Amino acid sequence: MRWPRRAGIGALVPVDTIEIQRVVDIEDDNWWYRERRGIIARELRRIGVPGQAVDVGAAGGGNTRVLMEHGWQAVAIDSAPAAVDLCLAQGIVAYLGDARFLPLPSATYDLALALNVLEHVDDDRAAAGEIARVLRPGGTALVAVPCDMELWSAHDVALGRVRRYARADLAGVLEGAGLRVERLWNCNVLLRPLVRWRRHRARYCEDMADVPPVVNELLGLVGAVERRLPVRSWPGVTLFARAYRPG
Repeated sequence: MRWPRRAGIGALVPVDTIEIQRVVDIEDDNWWYRERRGIIARELRRIGVPGQAVDVGAAGGGNTRVLMEHGWQAVAIDSAPAAVDLCLAQGIVAYLGDARFLPLPSATYDLALALNVLEHVDDDRAAAGEIARVLRPGGTALVAVPCDMELWSAHDVALGRVRRYARADLAGVLEGAGLRVERLWNCNVLLRPLVRWRRHRARYCEDMADVPPVVNELLGLVGAVERRLPVRSWPGVTLFARAYRPG
C-alpha cells in the first residue's frame, strides 16, 4: 500500500486554524465529540482519584474541560497559537508546544491524553517518548488515532494526517517508548462501512460539519448500541489505546 507524502523527517504537520475553530464551534453537540467525551469520562472513573493531567494536542480544549470537570488539574498543550489562545480564554492553563518536545517536567503527570495527535507527527515515536517521559511511574496514557490505512482518503490529507494505524502499529509505537499497553480497542465499528463509502466517493467530505439534529442523534444512538456489543476487536474508524508507564 502506498503511504502518503510526508512533510519531512520529524516534521509536525500543522492543523489549520479554521479547522480548530470549527471543532470548537460544534464539539459540545456533535455526536462524534460527545462519544469521545464519554470514553474519557469512563476512563477517568476507572482511574479513580484525580491527579495531574496533560492534554497533548488539546485544540480548543474540549477534552481538557472534561478532565477539569472530573476534578483533574489539567494542562493543555498545542502547537497552534490559535488553539492555545482559545484554551486560555476559557480559563484553561495552556502552553504552546510541539508534541515531540513537550515544555513540561519529567515524571510529573498521572494522566496524558493524546487524542488524534500521533497521526499528525511524522516522528510519532518521538511524540510517544515525550508522553512516556512526562508521566509518573504508574501514570496512564490514553491515546486515540485514526484506524487502518484502508480508509485513507482525501479527508485525511485535508486534516494534515500522515498515516492511519493498524493495531500492531500503535502498540509498537507506544511500547517502543517504554509504555505498556493495557488495552487496545476500536470505535465506530458499526459506522465503518458508511465512512468508507462516503470518503471514497468524493475528493473530500467534511465529517465534522454541523449535521442535522435528527442525523446527529441517530449517529449518537449507533454509538450507544455499539458500546453494548462485543465488537471492539473488529476493524473500526478510530483506534484507542490505554497504556501506562511502568513503575
